Amino acid sequence: SSSLSEKKASSIKAKQSSTKSSENSSKKIPREYISALIKGQEYADSMYMSKKAVYNQLTSDYGEKFSSDAANYAIANIKANWNKNALHKAKEYQEEQNMSPDAIYDQLTSDYGEQFTPDEANYAIQHLKK
Repeated sequence: SSSLSEKKASSIKAKQSSTKSSENSSKKIPREYISALIKGQEYADSMYMSKKAVYNQLTSDYGEKFSSDAANYAIANIKANWNKNALHKAKEYQEEQNMSPDAIYDQLTSDYGEQFTPDEANYAIQHLKK
């Protein structure tokens, strides 16, 4: 039974040291950066925004007002499939507004619209229902 309690003790110590190292590594990343990442991930996941649109929302005086450094950190660490986000938006335009593929492409790539890259918009158009 002493070996069992020794195993438990070493397991607890291992968990404590891994918790401490993750706390230390998270302390190195400013809290603003973490907040920007969480907010940016929410925009990408729930609103299917483009990378550029998420960045603009995070840094906007009318949006989240994060620093450009925090927004850049968020964009670099967001787990998103930007092609799929573009396709989701394209389907909305097709189904809810009955837009043509050309008009959808323009909306997806417009600086006043969704701000997807041309490659992401092309992916979306190619995968729309014909």
